[in-house]
Amino acid sequence: MKKILKSLLLLGLVFVGLTACSSKESSQASSSKHKQPVVTVTTSFLNDMVKQLAGDYVKRELIIPAGEDPHLYVAKSSDLKKLQKADLVLYHGLHFEGKMVDALESKGSAVTKGFSKEDIGTMDEDGEKVVDPHFWFDIDLYKKAVKEASKELKSLVPEHKKEIAKNTKEYLSDLDELDQWNKEALSVIPKESRYLVTPHDAFNYFARRYDFTLYAPQGVSTDSEVANSDMMETVNLINEHHIKAIFTESTTNPERMKKLQEAVAAKGGKVAVVTGHGKELFSDSLAPDGQDGDTYIDMYKHNTNLIVESLK
Repeated sequence: MKKILKSLLLLGLVFVGLTACSSKESSQASSSKHKQPVVTVTTSFLNDMVKQLAGDYVKRELIIPAGEDPHLYVAKSSDLKKLQKADLVLYHGLHFEGKMVDALESKGSAVTKGFSKEDIGTMDEDGEKVVDPHFWFDIDLYKKAVKEASKELKSLVPEHKKEIAKNTKEYLSDLDELDQWNKEALSVIPKESRYLVTPHDAFNYFARRYDFTLYAPQGVSTDSEVANSDMMETVNLINEHHIKAIFTESTTNPERMKKLQEAVAAKGGKVAVVTGHGKELFSDSLAPDGQDGDTYIDMYKHNTNLIVESLK
């Protein structure tokens, strides 16, 4: 997490410094009636959200490519250009983008700005409670973000506000169906088996919504080492509750979970590591276009199916 915060801070400072110099050029470019409005988003989740709501009415630009770990991502000069040329910038908020937030706020909107204190979860980071930015695993919160994005998009392209409103209504209905599908699919997992062990702390909202107990030995960031005490606590949990499987993520190194498996075996236990192509949970990113999990709904169904198959 520290690496991405430093990288985004640098990008944010450069962006703020250059915005004034480029404001005249940007104003002239955006005033063209024939120019397709540009929406720059920070993550693949927001990229898909804008696609579902606005389709081809806007041109989408993505900062962190799908499939890449945002905790390890290093901002590039091309990202600065995407911010400069944007007619609208949408970002997560909840400190997910770190120090870049000042630059983002100058042209953009956080899709989480309407969240209440009760909405926002927390997680432990070095003994302190910090805001959990992984809100997208709570479908009700994701719907709030969709409504916020829809409002911004309708303001950006008012000539298409009826179409965007229609798309929004249909997408919200699809999300309700997804939530119900999740509940029914996950219901086959017995209460005593509802333990989700993942590399890093990204599934708190999922656990809260669907009644799971979450353990993540790596903590908040994928860029941190696993403390031996955290490792042994997780080993004891797995053996005590006879947990069948632990999971890898699409943007993390599976070797760490394999080491956890070895530690479990050393204590006389046994646990499977769910890993390999198509057998990883999506956490901080969707899949690249054309692959399984390249939309929010497909990503969620992939995760749910994998959890059910491994823990039922």
